[in-house]
Amino acid sequence: MLKAKKILVMGLALLLVVSLVAGCGQKPATEQKQEQQPAQEQQQQQQTQPAPEIKKIKVGLVFDVGGRGDLSFNDSAYAGLEKAQKEFGDKIEVKYLEPSAGGENREQLMRLLAEDGYNLIFGVGFMFTDHIAKVSQEFPDVKFGLIDGFIDGLKDDSNVSCLLFKEQEGSFLVGAAAALKSKTGKVGFVGGMKSPLIERFEVGYLAGAKYINPKIGTMVDYIGTTGDAFKDPVKGKELALKQFKAGADVVYHASGASGIGVIEAATGEKKLAIGVDSDQSLSAKEDQRKYILTSMLKRVDISVYDTIKAYIDGNFKGGYQIFGLAEDGVGYAVNDYNKSMISDIEPKLEELKQKVIKGEIKVPVDKKEYDEFLKTLSK
Repeated sequence: MLKAKKILVMGLALLLVVSLVAGCGQKPATEQKQEQQPAQEQQQQQQTQPAPEIKKIKVGLVFDVGGRGDLSFNDSAYAGLEKAQKEFGDKIEVKYLEPSAGGENREQLMRLLAEDGYNLIFGVGFMFTDHIAKVSQEFPDVKFGLIDGFIDGLKDDSNVSCLLFKEQEGSFLVGAAAALKSKTGKVGFVGGMKSPLIERFEVGYLAGAKYINPKIGTMVDYIGTTGDAFKDPVKGKELALKQFKAGADVVYHASGASGIGVIEAATGEKKLAIGVDSDQSLSAKEDQRKYILTSMLKRVDISVYDTIKAYIDGNFKGGYQIFGLAEDGVGYAVNDYNKSMISDIEPKLEELKQKVIKGEIKVPVDKKEYDEFLKTLSK
């Protein structure tokens, strides 16, 4: 009997030891639940946490006087910016600024964009030349696109790309168009700011007209000698009216927003105007379109878009990018509004275009070359 009790006690003791050991290896249910909860929360947070935002390239553009809405040079630049934004919207953010009325704060606006972390900044017009030359040195990691300006000594690895055009080549073609369409044997030119740049438009146009008709009469007037000359449509209209009254029946302008006045004058006199930079038939008023023979297209939009694309692709190139007839950087406009007026002379214009591209016709760029060009016509 005593031995049986002893065995029973020993059995109970062994059972107790097993229970304690098992209990030490198993945590209470409440502790298990508390450990599982943070793990579930962490997994849930990982599932709902948004993907990291991709840092966008910041592209800035500063218009010149006349600003957006000039239906010409500035609007063409904006068109390139807009195209890039639509195509690369997930990669870039864009911002454009307009200078004060006289453009005195061009440099301030360029520096403002650079300080604000913009990666690529455009200055629209040769008036930005000195400002970009200065600001680009202060911000060597920022890239700059200088439209129509020339900074000497740039190389491929420079942080400035000068976007230049052969305005004289496109102007040569519209000059030929003017001479081919003139019934009075007199054509005119209204320039904005008197400068070497606008002189290229002038002499190219006159050369084209003279190539068609060496005896054609030509008239030339400039609105002014400062940047304000590109935003004075009243003066533009006044000068165009003077030329029409003197017998011109086609007037070409290279005067930015001032050209709005030239087109108004042509409409009022029922004569012909030739627009510039953008296809101005598309932006003109309905009653004006039949008086716009064509426009000399200067593809600022292409230069802006191509530069942005090159930057995105890691192929930005400093130095000088030149756009002429061969590069489709300049040309003349044909659209639904003017094709009936210009279709009969298109074959001739295309013939001249190919001669310029092949180098058979060397279009002058200044008065000296223009005088030499005239001598070749008299032979």
